[in-house]
Amino acid sequence: MRATSSVIVGRKAEIGLLGDALGSVRRGAGRAVFLVGEAGIGKSRLAGECALRAYDLDMPVLRGRATSTGLVVPFRPLIEALSSRFRAAGAPDDPELLPYRPALAALIPEWRSGAVAPGYAISLVEMAEALLRLLAVLGRERGCAVLLEDLHDSDTETIAVVEYVADNVADLPVLLVGTLRPDPGPALDLALAAELRNTAELRELGPLDDAAVRDMVDACLDAGPGQVPPAAYRTLAERAGGNPYLLEVLLADLLDTGRLSRTDGRWQLADQGEATVPTGAVRSWARRLDRLDEPVRDLLLIAATLGGRFSVGVLRAVTGLDDRALFAHLRSASEAGIIAPDGAAHDDYTFRHVLTADALRASLPPAEQAALARRAASAIEESVGPLSGEERQLVATLWLAAGDKATASRQFAQVGRQMLDAGASGSAAVLLERARGLAADEERDEVAVQLAVAQAESGRLDEASALLDDLPPVVAGSPLAEDRAQAHTQVAWVAAMAERQEEARRRIRAARVLFGGSPHPEQEAALVVVEGHLALLPERGGRGDEEGGEGRSGRERLELAERSARRAALTAEQRGRPVVACRAWQLLALLSRERGFDEADACLVRMLEVAEKHRLTVCRAEALVRLGTNAFMRTGEATQLETARAAAHELGSLALLQTVDGSLAMQSVLAGRWDRAGEIVERSVEASARLQNLSAHRYLLLVDAMLAAHQGRAREQDRALARFRRAGGEESMLVPLQRGLCQAVGALMAEDRKRAQAELDAAAAWEREHPSFFYLSGRYGLRPLLRILDGDRDDAGADGGREALQEALASPGGQLAWNRMFLGMADAVLRGRDGDPDGARRAVEEAGRAAPVFPQAWHLALRLVAEAALDDSWGEPVAWLRTAEEYFHEAGVPPVAGACRAVLRRAGISVRQRRGGRERIPAELRAAGVTPREYEVFALLGERPGNQQIAQRLCISPRTVEKHMASLMTKTGCVDRSALCALSAERADEQGPPGAGARGRPA
Repeated sequence: MRATSSVIVGRKAEIGLLGDALGSVRRGAGRAVFLVGEAGIGKSRLAGECALRAYDLDMPVLRGRATSTGLVVPFRPLIEALSSRFRAAGAPDDPELLPYRPALAALIPEWRSGAVAPGYAISLVEMAEALLRLLAVLGRERGCAVLLEDLHDSDTETIAVVEYVADNVADLPVLLVGTLRPDPGPALDLALAAELRNTAELRELGPLDDAAVRDMVDACLDAGPGQVPPAAYRTLAERAGGNPYLLEVLLADLLDTGRLSRTDGRWQLADQGEATVPTGAVRSWARRLDRLDEPVRDLLLIAATLGGRFSVGVLRAVTGLDDRALFAHLRSASEAGIIAPDGAAHDDYTFRHVLTADALRASLPPAEQAALARRAASAIEESVGPLSGEERQLVATLWLAAGDKATASRQFAQVGRQMLDAGASGSAAVLLERARGLAADEERDEVAVQLAVAQAESGRLDEASALLDDLPPVVAGSPLAEDRAQAHTQVAWVAAMAERQEEARRRIRAARVLFGGSPHPEQEAALVVVEGHLALLPERGGRGDEEGGEGRSGRERLELAERSARRAALTAEQRGRPVVACRAWQLLALLSRERGFDEADACLVRMLEVAEKHRLTVCRAEALVRLGTNAFMRTGEATQLETARAAAHELGSLALLQTVDGSLAMQSVLAGRWDRAGEIVERSVEASARLQNLSAHRYLLLVDAMLAAHQGRAREQDRALARFRRAGGEESMLVPLQRGLCQAVGALMAEDRKRAQAELDAAAAWEREHPSFFYLSGRYGLRPLLRILDGDRDDAGADGGREALQEALASPGGQLAWNRMFLGMADAVLRGRDGDPDGARRAVEEAGRAAPVFPQAWHLALRLVAEAALDDSWGEPVAWLRTAEEYFHEAGVPPVAGACRAVLRRAGISVRQRRGGRERIPAELRAAGVTPREYEVFALLGERPGNQQIAQRLCISPRTVEKHMASLMTKTGCVDRSALCALSAERADEQGPPGAGARGRPA
C-alpha cells in the first residue's frame, strides 16, 4: 500500500522564499536559489511546488534532473529541462537568438541539423552565454523558471554552465532553482561560492520536527485530529529521523504488514518492529519485495543494480525476457509504486526515489550483489553491440561493483578519451580521473597523460602541469616518451593561448627532452608553432636563458620565428597535420606584415585553402576574419569584415564573433560612426568578459576608450582606459594603439599637441622595444605629420620629421588608408615649405580621397595643416578651417572648433559667433542663466585645470576665463573655485556611464 502526502509540511519558509523569487522574476529581477539537503528530505517536492506556482503565473517552466546512475552524461539536466518545455511548445524562433543557435544546438535537438559546423566544439562559456540569452527571451513577457534537480550527480559541464547562469541572472527575468545533496563536490562548491558572492541564495533543508511529522502522517492517512495514536507518531519520527521519504516508506510498511490499521474510524498501532534507520528502510523494502511475485522481484533487483535510472533495452539484454513478459513485470512494479516511466526518455524507467534503488541493492548479500553486477556487465557487452558512451560507463560501473577494477578502469578511460575528442574536456577529466584511480600499476601512467591533456583543455592548467611533472622518467625517444611529449605540446599550446608564457616554455622544454633531441618533422612543427606564438607576446621577466634565445633581440626572435614557422607550415602539410599547418600560416600572416600586406594575405589564403581541403571549419573562419581585418586596415572599409562575421556566425563561435566585433567597432570609430561603434561595444564587451575571451575583451575595452577619445570626452576616455588597465591591457600587444590611436588623438581633441606628441613618441618607443604589427599606432601616419608641423624648417626638428616621413612611406604601414591620409598631408606641408604650391595642392587632393571613409581624421588633418598653409601661402587654409570648425562644432568638440576660430581671427578673417549649444546645458544650470561659453568652461572644471590650461583648450584668453569663472560662481552660488570644480565633477558623473552621451552625437 502506498502512503504519500498530498501536501508539503514543515517548509513554510522555503515556500515563501520561492514565492518571493517568482514575484521578483515577474518584475524583471532574476534570482538563483539552491536547496541543499540529504536524500529524501523534500528538495524535489519544493521544486515541484515552485513549478506549480510558476504555471499558475503562466510562466514558462523548464525542469530537468541529473542522472542518478553515476554515469557522466554532459548537459543531461539542461537538455531535459529545455526538452520539457520545447517538446510541447516548440523551440522559439526569435531573431535575437539566431547568433546563439549553434551554441545551443547541443542542448536543443531541433537546432542540431546543420547548426554547428563540423569539427567545431562550442566552448562551455559560449554555451552558457547562449543559454542565458535564450532564458532572457523566454522570460521576456512573464519571466521563466528553470528547475534543475540532483545537481550533485551532474557532469562538470553542467555545473560550469549553471554557475555562469547563476552569476549573471540578476538583471534577467529568470528564476534558477537547483537542488543538491550536501556531499562534497563541484555542485556544493558552486552553491557555497555563489552564496558567498551574493549571486544566489542557499537554503539547507533540515529534518522535520515532531509537529511536522504529525502533520505529514495525518496527511498521508487522511486522518483528523486525534485519530492516529501518539505511539505511531513517535515510532515514525524515531525511525525516519525527520526524513519525509523514509517516513513515507516506513508508514507504507506499517500499513502493508497490518501493524497500523484502521478500526471504527481510528488508527491502531500493533507490536512495533525494528527501529533502526536506514537499516529499517532496507528491511522494509526487503519485506515489500518478498510480497511481490518472484519474476518481478528479480527484475527489480537487476534494475537496482543498473542504477536509479535504467533503459528497457539494457534490462532486456540482462534479463533475457521477451517484451511481453518484460513489460508485464515493469507494469507490476510501477503499480506497486516502486518505479515509474521516465518522462525525459521514452525507453527509460526510474525508481521513484534514489534511496529505493540503494535499499534494494543493500537487501542482497555482497557476494550476490557482485555476481549480479558481473552477470549484467557481461550481458550488456555481449548483447548490445557497439556501446555508446553512456552504456560503456554503465558497464564500467558494473565491473567495479563486481570487483574488477582493472576492467572498469579501461572502460572509463575509453569513454574519457572519446569525450576529450568530442570537446567535453570537463567530463573527460572526471572519467579519466576515475580510471586513473582504478588502473593497474602498469596502466596508470598512460591514463595520467591523457588526464593531463583533459585538465589543460578544461582550464585546469596548473593541475595538468603538476600531473605531467609527477610522472616517472621514461627512456627518451621511446614510443611512451613520444606520447608524453605530445601531451606536453598540447598543454604548451593551451598555456600559450592563455598567455602563460613561462608555463608554455616549460612544457616545450620537457617535450624536447622526451623526444630525445630529434623529434619527427611533424612533431618539431607543432613545437615551433607554439614557440612562434610565444615570440609575439611582450616579454615578462628575463628570457635570456631560454633555449637558443641567449642575447637575441626581439627583432631577431621574430625573424627566427618566421623562418621556423614557414618550415613548420610546409612540413605539417606534407605530414598530414593540417591543424598545425593552419596555425603556422596564421602566425606567418602576422609576421610577414612587415614586408607588406600582399604577402600577409597570401599566407591567409593558403591557410584558407588548407582549412577548406581538410574541412577545418574553425581554421577557415579564422582565416576569413584575418583577411577581413587586413582589408579593413588597407582600405578602411568593413565589407570583408562583415563577410567574416557571417562565417563566424555560421560556425557558431561566439568568441570569434566577438573578435570580429572588435575590428568592426574599431572601423566604426575611425569612420566617425559613433552610434554604431557604441552599439557594437555595448553588445560584446561584457559578454566577452563572461566568456573569458581575454584578447577580444581587451580590444573592445580599448575601442571603448578610443570612442571617447575621438570625440574629445576626456573623463569617459579615462574611465574606459582604467577598465582596460584592470584587464591587463598595458601588459598586452595593444599598448601602441592605446598610446597612439587613443591617448594621442584624445590629446589632439583637447588641443594639447605637446601631450599628443609625447604619447606618439611613447608608442614608437614601445614598438622599438617590443616589435609590433599594429600599424595604426601613429608611427606611420600621424606622428610624422606632427613632427613636421612642430619642427622649425631650418633645425633638426624638420630633419627628424622628414626622416619619420620617409620611414613611414617605406613601411607597409604607410600604405594603409588611415596612415596614407596623414602622410599625404605631411608631404603637402613639406612641398608648401619648399615653394611647390602645386605639388602641395596635389598632395592634399590625393590625401582627401580618404575623407569619405575617415571624416573626423580628415577634418583634424585640415585643422592641423591649415596653419602651415597660411604661413607658407599655399592651398585653401581659410576654407579648410571653416570646414573643420563646422565639423567639430557639430560633433561637440569645442576645443578644436575654438582653435579653428582662433586661427581664423589671427589671420584677420571674420568668424561668426557660436551661440548655440544651449541644449547641452543641464536644465538647472540653464535656468540659472549659464551661457554656452560659460558651460564650456564649467565642463572642464571637473578635471581641476588652471586658467591658463582652460584658455589654451578653448582658445580664449586667461582674462576671459577669469570673467567666466566669476560669472559661474555667482550664477551657481558656489562660494569658491573648489566648490565650482566639485559641482562640475558631480554633474559629469550624473551624465551616466562612459560614452552614454557621446554616442548620440552626429558625425
